[in-house]
Amino acid sequence: MTPVPTTPVNATDLAVEGVTLTAGAHRLVRDVSLTARPGEVVGLVGPNGSGKSSLLRAVYRVLRPDAGSVRVDGADAWSLPVRRLARTLAAVVQEPGADFDLTVRDVVAMGRTPHKRLLDGDTAEDGRLVGSALEAVDAADLADRPFDRLSGGERQRVLIARALAQQPSLLVLDEPTNHLDVRHQLDVLGVLRRLPATVLVALHDLNLAAYYCDRLYVLRDGGVTASGAPAEVLTAELLADVYGVAAEVAVHPRTGAPLVTFLPGEPARPAPPGPGRSGA
Repeated sequence: MTPVPTTPVNATDLAVEGVTLTAGAHRLVRDVSLTARPGEVVGLVGPNGSGKSSLLRAVYRVLRPDAGSVRVDGADAWSLPVRRLARTLAAVVQEPGADFDLTVRDVVAMGRTPHKRLLDGDTAEDGRLVGSALEAVDAADLADRPFDRLSGGERQRVLIARALAQQPSLLVLDEPTNHLDVRHQLDVLGVLRRLPATVLVALHDLNLAAYYCDRLYVLRDGGVTASGAPAEVLTAELLADVYGVAAEVAVHPRTGAPLVTFLPGEPARPAPPGPGRSGA
């Protein structure tokens, strides 16, 4: 089993309350509320442009809400000191925005920064945590390689390791399985599943979301259209309505998780109009 770095703090309670985000005249997210309780893995799913990444940016303090709030253990995330929030929350984003001229080990060690004073050097414990994080994502053999010469999948695993080394009690990830092969997708999500932390993760693969997440929020056009346990949310009618695809949803005989099988070429048949689906 892949090792999981220890986290010496309790998992965090996250509450997104009525958040609306706009960019100019364009509304990115409208009146979205969700919760992630301590120790849960909560998934965001939905088609491209549905607002998943924008909502996550509000949680890790890149996009300030026009309305509503993001609360971390009851405190307004946007009012917390940067250093305090960095000791609580780590984020893995789709576009890290820089090519680090550093070794992989040095990039992962950046995750220890929130736990240090300005001129503190690395300790033996820092080294242990960095090594543990690299092992958790099967990247220990990359430690001395230049980060900017890695493949896309290797970089993704290193950035996840950096977040693990930060020892967050709340981990926010935007499509962390992008660029990863099947084995490393399963490894990474298995690590997230076993972390003593709260996890909010956007995923495109519905079968991975169904297996690894405790609850799902389905976003469409910037709003939550369904939420609940994967077995409650992932239905053929919802997939037809939200994604515009035909699919069958069954229970996998061995895992017990919902199993989505898409039916290419068949027409999607949304449910007839009726009462709205249940919310959070």
